[in-house]
Amino acid sequence: MAEPITELVDAGDRPRVLVAGATGYTGALAARLVDEHAGLELVAVTARSQVGERLGDIYPRHPVPLEIEELDSQVIERADAGIVAYPHGAAAPVVAEMRGLGLVVVDLSADFRFLELPDYEKTYGDHGAPELLDGAVYGLPELDREAVAGAELVANPGCYPTAALLGLAPLVRAGLAEDVVIDAKSGTSGAGRDSGEAFSFVNVTENVRPYKPVGHRHRPEILERLSTLAPDGTAPSLTFVPHLLPIDQGELVSAYVSVGSEISQEELDALYRDAYGDEPFVDVVDSPPGVRDVRETNRCRI
Repeated sequence: MAEPITELVDAGDRPRVLVAGATGYTGALAARLVDEHAGLELVAVTARSQVGERLGDIYPRHPVPLEIEELDSQVIERADAGIVAYPHGAAAPVVAEMRGLGLVVVDLSADFRFLELPDYEKTYGDHGAPELLDGAVYGLPELDREAVAGAELVANPGCYPTAALLGLAPLVRAGLAEDVVIDAKSGTSGAGRDSGEAFSFVNVTENVRPYKPVGHRHRPEILERLSTLAPDGTAPSLTFVPHLLPIDQGELVSAYVSVGSEISQEELDALYRDAYGDEPFVDVVDSPPGVRDVRETNRCRI
């Protein structure tokens, strides 16, 4: 059984991290970030295919020197923490196995993002480990840093919810947002490595188009989290339309908000300054940002 992360950190030891699903886009990036982190030790990268190949050969842009292994209990027991980069549905049983062996887990899928099981099932279908939902923490540190830091299971937020929630949180917390329209645009890698013909170069290049304007699975995630931020527990009404950009990575969210009372520019500036003035990875800027401003970083510009 892995040692508690807090004890390892207090002792000056580097927590040992395993990345499961490392041949996908998010898994490969997660493995590189862990491998480059001075406070962590990457001990294994696993996947269901390409076993025996070096991850850095599969993804030269992520020069991780480890070979892909099959995931089993012996591999899990070498780690103190696991990052699970499986699709929704497939992730939950793996998370449950890791938690059963004492690992702290960050799940990159949607399996633990919802507070209520019916909301998950309505959006994604049956859940593979519903008993773990109550202990999961939504992993957006700018909104709940202490809970994230102390969690044993962190649910990594979706891409559109991350951008939308960071942009809207100060207004919603102040009780000002009554109606919200989110015009969201992202690069094609967000659809995943096996995204299919609809996201191929031929269909994406020199084109911008909306997709899933009704029923996109990130809409209920955004609504649920907005409700947790609102003073009365009620999310504002929401229109959410995502669009696909002909770029690899990057995301731009423009949110149009009807406020319940008059607010001056000075008051608006103060709201966002108070919310993000001490945040290391959020920049509140005076001019509209573009996706290239934050490419290959973990920064958000608002």
